Amino acid sequence: MTLPETAQAVNQVCVLHPGGSFAYEERATGLCGSDVHYWQHGRIGRYVVEKPIVLGHESAGVVISCGSDVKDVAVGDRVALEPGISCNTCHHCRAGRYNLCDAMRFAATPPYDGSLSTYYRVPSECCYKLPSHVSLRDGALIEPLSVAVHSCRLAGAMQEQSVVIFGAGPVGLLCCAVARAFGASTVVVVDLVTSRLSSASSFGATHTYQMTSASPEQNAGDLSATAGLEAGADIVLDATGAEPCMSCGIFALAPGGTFVQVGLGKPNVSLPVGQICDKEIVLKGSFRYGPGDFKLAIGLLNSQRISLDGLITHEFLFSQVECAFKNVASRAGIKSVIYGPDVDEKLAKRCLD
Repeated sequence: MTLPETAQAVNQVCVLHPGGSFAYEERATGLCGSDVHYWQHGRIGRYVVEKPIVLGHESAGVVISCGSDVKDVAVGDRVALEPGISCNTCHHCRAGRYNLCDAMRFAATPPYDGSLSTYYRVPSECCYKLPSHVSLRDGALIEPLSVAVHSCRLAGAMQEQSVVIFGAGPVGLLCCAVARAFGASTVVVVDLVTSRLSSASSFGATHTYQMTSASPEQNAGDLSATAGLEAGADIVLDATGAEPCMSCGIFALAPGGTFVQVGLGKPNVSLPVGQICDKEIVLKGSFRYGPGDFKLAIGLLNSQRISLDGLITHEFLFSQVECAFKNVASRAGIKSVIYGPDVDEKLAKRCLD
């Protein structure tokens, strides 16, 4: 990448070393739960932190340099970044499911560095111009919003459907907002944490339910009674990955309903298979996002059918990365963002309108 004369010559990055230590280095972003998982456990499934890695994949920024053939973005544009680069030639890519590409180079997924840095280079097709009323700070949330869009699209038509969402964290609340934007008549958000449930109504929830220590079947019955869904829900999205929530969701589904697994927890869980068969449930896994999801996410923001107000509860300077990770690990607030090196906080919050 060539830098204009006014650009900072040093690319500052925050590096996670094996064992969980951070270091700031000089070499050639919203904080996600997966980043924290790499920090705490050193791996997610088959992806293992074996050497220093730059974290971060929920990012927005300003274009500072373009290749000569780039036509769709220009220097100075404010953009959200899609942080995965696929091969574009394998059968998954050619079939329109590039999120399943075996050769995917996804930011902050070992061995590929992430975007928690001053400069980050991506193909132009991974840059999406921000609407004028969306700040750079909120632009960093377009990545998790795209996760929610992808999950809801997998669930099928939501118009006048009843939807139950497990997890009132960032992705769960965004799934709630998308479900309502897609026309769901009833949206129930389920969580253990009272403070998170209190935010759900502002993202479109018609009902909330606080999980108890009772059995998944009992919780499903109480949940359904609370929301008036005695016949069961049409759609369930689980953004927790927690076995009790997944089981509860299956019990809460109506016959013929659709269950979409959005969040990741233990790699192996025990589920009520009898319920899945008896109800002929459609069970789907959701992985990141695919063609059209980023564009639709930005369209929902541009039309103001979805608002991100209130989702970001904590903001950190680049020098406070470890504090940010500890904050997310403690489940404080909802969403945390980290400003890039030397980023003006006022600029990051400013819109063009």
